[in-house]
Amino acid sequence: MEYMESTPAPGENIAVLRKARGLAQAKLARTAGISVSYLSKIEVGTRPVTPPVVAALARAMRVPTQRIYGQPFLGPSEQADLLNDLRSTVRRYTLPREDVPAPGQLAADVAKAMRLRADTNYLELLGMLPTLLGQVTATALSSASGEAGAWTQVVDVYGCAYAAAHRLAQPDLADMIVSRQAWAARQTWNPDAEVAAAWNEAGTYQSAGQYDDGLAIVERAVIQYERASGSSSPTRAVCLGSLHLRGVVLASREKDERATADHLSKARLYAEGIPHDVLRHNLTFGQENTALYELAAHVELGNPHKAAEMAGPLLERPPTTLTPNRLGRMYIDMARARLDVKDYAGTEEALDKAFLAAPQMAGVHPMVREVIRVLFVLHQRARPKLMEMAGRTGLTT
Repeated sequence: MEYMESTPAPGENIAVLRKARGLAQAKLARTAGISVSYLSKIEVGTRPVTPPVVAALARAMRVPTQRIYGQPFLGPSEQADLLNDLRSTVRRYTLPREDVPAPGQLAADVAKAMRLRADTNYLELLGMLPTLLGQVTATALSSASGEAGAWTQVVDVYGCAYAAAHRLAQPDLADMIVSRQAWAARQTWNPDAEVAAAWNEAGTYQSAGQYDDGLAIVERAVIQYERASGSSSPTRAVCLGSLHLRGVVLASREKDERATADHLSKARLYAEGIPHDVLRHNLTFGQENTALYELAAHVELGNPHKAAEMAGPLLERPPTTLTPNRLGRMYIDMARARLDVKDYAGTEEALDKAFLAAPQMAGVHPMVREVIRVLFVLHQRARPKLMEMAGRTGLTT
C-alpha cells in the first residue's frame, strides 16, 4: 500500500494560494494571527490545520474556507449522483413532483430519515431525501394538510438534508438547504422548529469561519425563543440548551473564553433536568452531550491537556444515550487533543473508535484526515490500523 493523496492536503492548498498571491510566510502568518513556525508546519504537514486557523487564513487570503479544505474523498460516483438529485429537489422547493402519501407512511419515513442522520448513514439518507423532501412539501402545501405539524415535518427533513450536505462538504448546497428550512419554519408557528432552523443557520457561519456572525444568529434565536416559548419544560430546555451548545463551539473557535464559559454555563443549567440525552428536531441535548462540547471547547481554546484528561473516563465508559454522530465527533475531538499532547498511540485509539461509532462520518471528516496525515508525516505509517484508517479516508490506495 502506498501513500497517495486523492486530493491536495489543506496545507498544500494553503501554500499554493499563498504563493499565487505573492505572500511570504511571515506576512500571511502575521495577517492570520499565527506564528511563522506554525504556518510552516501546516504547509509541510507536521501540524493539523484547525477550523479557526483555516478561517483566519481564508480571510487573510480572501478565499472561502472550502478553497483550503478542497474536495474531500467521497468514494464512489454514486454519492455525487445522489447529491445532484438532492440539489435539484432543493432548487424546486415550491414545485414538488411527488404525490401526497398516506400520513402514517410519511411519518415513518421522516422518522427513518432522522434515524439515518443520527446514525451517520449518509448514503442511505441521500438515497431517500429527494423523494421524501418532495412528499413532505407536497403534503404541507396541500390545502387539506398544510397545518403547522406538516410544515414541522418539512423542517425536520431539511435538517437531515443539511447534515448530509454539511458533512459531505457541500457548502453551497448546505446554504441553500438552510434558506429552505428557514422558509418552512416560518410556516409552522412552532418556535421549536424555528430553533432547529437557527441551529443550522448558525452552522453555515461556523463552516465559513464567520464565528461572530454565527454567535449573533444564536443570540437572536435565544431571545426570540424565550419570548415565544412557554414556561419551563423539557422541550424548552432542549431548544435553549442546544442553542447555547452551538454558542460554545462558535465562541471557543473565536477564542472568546468569556463567551464560551457563559454559553457552557447556561447549557449546563438547562441540562440539569435532562440526565439522559434526548433527540428532538435533530437536536441532541442533555448532560452527556454538554460534557462533549466542553471537551471540544478545551481543544479549541488551546487546552489539550484538559481535553485529554476529560477523554480518559469517557473512553473507558462511553456515554450510552448518545447517537453515533455525537459519539463519532467525541472520538474525533479526543484524537485531536491526544495528538496535541503527543500521545500518538492514544490518538490512533480514538480514531479507531470514531470509525467504529460513525464510519461514514469518520471517512469524510476533515479533522480525521488531518490527524491521520500528521501521523503519517511523523513516521507512524507502518502501523497496520493507521494504514487501514488512512485507506478508508482516501489517503492511501
